Amino acid sequence: MQPLPYPIGTPGVPWGASEISAWLARQQRQRSYADEVMSIIDRLRDRFDVIQYGQLDYPPDTYPLYALRSRDGREDRPVALITGGVHGYETSGVHGALRFADRHAAEYAGRVDLVIVPCVSPWGYERIHRWNPRAVDPNRAFRPGSPAPESAALMALVAPFADRVRVHIDLHETTDTDESEFRPALAARDGRAFAPGSIPDGFYLVDDTESPQPGFQEAVIREVSRVTHIAPADDRGELIGSPMVAPGVIRYALRSLGLCAGMTNAVYRTTTEVYPDSPRTTPDQCNEAQAVAVRAALDYALEH
Repeated sequence: MQPLPYPIGTPGVPWGASEISAWLARQQRQRSYADEVMSIIDRLRDRFDVIQYGQLDYPPDTYPLYALRSRDGREDRPVALITGGVHGYETSGVHGALRFADRHAAEYAGRVDLVIVPCVSPWGYERIHRWNPRAVDPNRAFRPGSPAPESAALMALVAPFADRVRVHIDLHETTDTDESEFRPALAARDGRAFAPGSIPDGFYLVDDTESPQPGFQEAVIREVSRVTHIAPADDRGELIGSPMVAPGVIRYALRSLGLCAGMTNAVYRTTTEVYPDSPRTTPDQCNEAQAVAVRAALDYALEH
């Protein structure tokens, strides 16, 4: 069955300003960044240096951007960068990062300097959306002259210590709405035909094609498998259209695609993907899987 055309735009014609305005008019606030994210950050102020590294001005709304940093940071110590909510609708990325900060960060004191950015895209968090209000995907915009203020602000934060980043784990989800809303919207925005795909049932990782670290990815998968199930390959041996190179692992060209996990030269880097819509998991398990993935990544990087 041929999928129905996306309700905005003309099939085959990329969006212009009027289509973006029509799309933006459909977006409604569904939850509160202040109540659900900033309030938790405030409770962590006695344990971290809380840095406001920027502000998003999307009238009539403004969103302060926050990072949590180790209080005992030293310039001769490696940095671990943990990012969540690059796609604001991916809930466990945000709350998994905050869970790690609250429950586990103290285990790494004196061994690695932590920089935790739990919600890169608060406008998207509130509207449960992948894009920002300009219909730009921040996770394709980590490059010079970025069109996404969310991405530009994070790159500016990291720039002074980018050479010290040894491990970067970027926390994401793949949801059913990727297939029902976000991929159709992307095709419509770019004037392309939408080709239906499938959603992997379980947790998986995205390694870097240009600098793969199979042992690192395997270590993260092994620990997460104790918390939630790992996504199997589809009938073609793929996950979301990419060959599965190891159980639960695919590879993308992180830097050339403008992905968050490719923004530094960290030796160890990965993007997590949790499937929160699976009947085999719960929101709490998804948050825990993200926190466990961070711990496994840090443990491996410190050991090696």
